[in-house]
Amino acid sequence: MKNLKELSERRAAAAQAKEQLLKKFGAAPKPSDPDMIAKRTEREAIAAAREARRADRERSVQEDLARRTAEADAIARAASAEADAREADARNRIGRVLTDEAERKAERDRRYAARKAKQR
Repeated sequence: MKNLKELSERRAAAAQAKEQLLKKFGAAPKPSDPDMIAKRTEREAIAAAREARRADRERSVQEDLARRTAEADAIARAASAEADAREADARNRIGRVLTDEAERKAERDRRYAARKAKQR
């Protein structure tokens, strides 16, 4: 009979534990409790601040991306302008060389014509 007594004690202990759990949950604060309202408000404020920080980070990333894009565009424009200047300089040099060559030929032809004119 010892097992029966132990069984009844165990059942009583289990029932008592269930009652204590029910009391614990019954004593839990209700959603309309001022402390719960304050905690909920605090959690909402934390969530709003977190969202604001996330939006700020995203805005910062977008600004950084825009700045980098602008810098890359400026570098590309500068490189293009430099390439155009080099090309214009090369064309100018070629033009000067051709002009000098034409002047030399003209001078040579003038000297040749003068020499031939002396011989006649």
